[in-house]
Amino acid sequence: MALSRQHSMSRRGFCICCAVAAGFAATGGWLTPSQAFAEAKNIVDMIRDSAAKTPITIHKLRRNVSILEGSGGNIGVLSGADGKLFIDAGITASRPRILEAANKLSKEPIRYLINTHWHFDHTDGNAWLNAQGAAIIGHENTHKHLLEAQRVDDWDFNFPASPLAAVPTEIVSDESTLKLNGSTLHLKHYEPAHTDSDLSVTIAEADILHCGDTYWNGIYPFIDYSTGGNIDGMIKATEANIAAATDKTIIIPGHGSPVSNKMELTAYRDMLSTIRDNVAKLKQQGHTVDEAIAAKPTEAFDAKWGQFVITPAFFTRLVYHGV
Repeated sequence: MALSRQHSMSRRGFCICCAVAAGFAATGGWLTPSQAFAEAKNIVDMIRDSAAKTPITIHKLRRNVSILEGSGGNIGVLSGADGKLFIDAGITASRPRILEAANKLSKEPIRYLINTHWHFDHTDGNAWLNAQGAAIIGHENTHKHLLEAQRVDDWDFNFPASPLAAVPTEIVSDESTLKLNGSTLHLKHYEPAHTDSDLSVTIAEADILHCGDTYWNGIYPFIDYSTGGNIDGMIKATEANIAAATDKTIIIPGHGSPVSNKMELTAYRDMLSTIRDNVAKLKQQGHTVDEAIAAKPTEAFDAKWGQFVITPAFFTRLVYHGV
């Protein structure tokens, strides 16, 4: 691998889906992440328990690129003689099924791992993949966040510092280019969006763009204000993703249906922008967050986007916090 630095769900994919689904079964209604945590006592253990049982689905794309769906975020895989490269690591409890699926793609070992950001459902598998021989690549803020304990307020959860084996050793500050398996991969840091550590990965020859959690296909996204995320950054990141894509580009979202395109991405941008403006207007008029929720600023989009973990009310709270 040559590394050069230019300075500068399906719906089951979301990391807390099992906790919220359990809450739905028990109460007859969707729970917010904080409510799910209160019900579960330990949301991370629930995630791990679910990941230990959830099947991994393989989606073969172009050339030697595939997606593994079913363990946290959607995992991109680039196969070839140089060894497999993973884009995101999923959840450790999925390890046997991830290895089984990866071996169906090719017999080469897993040699490289790119983290699109620091969140648990994208990095929990870092340590075991490193033990398999994978070098870990991530943004400098992913490196920083994994080295330290982190609290995600909207999940009501404190994550401990990760072991050194799980922390990226190849650090991206702005942009990097990798040459691997006959492909050119461009890594680019977004300004703070979902978090302050988000990277996109473009596989040039296959015309495939992995957006990480700046894009949630068909569901309202989570925005982590605890580590620098914000709604305006999400919109700006989506504009950058649209600009980087053509009508033929295969787009991989962090969560939601794993094979997407520019038309769906554009609809996502339009949804984010409209709801952002609706909520901002209510806040500027002096409405409290609860009053803004009662005004239903997401209503035109709820039938399509609001039927899963991030409910219309929860998404309105997230947007309200950032406008």
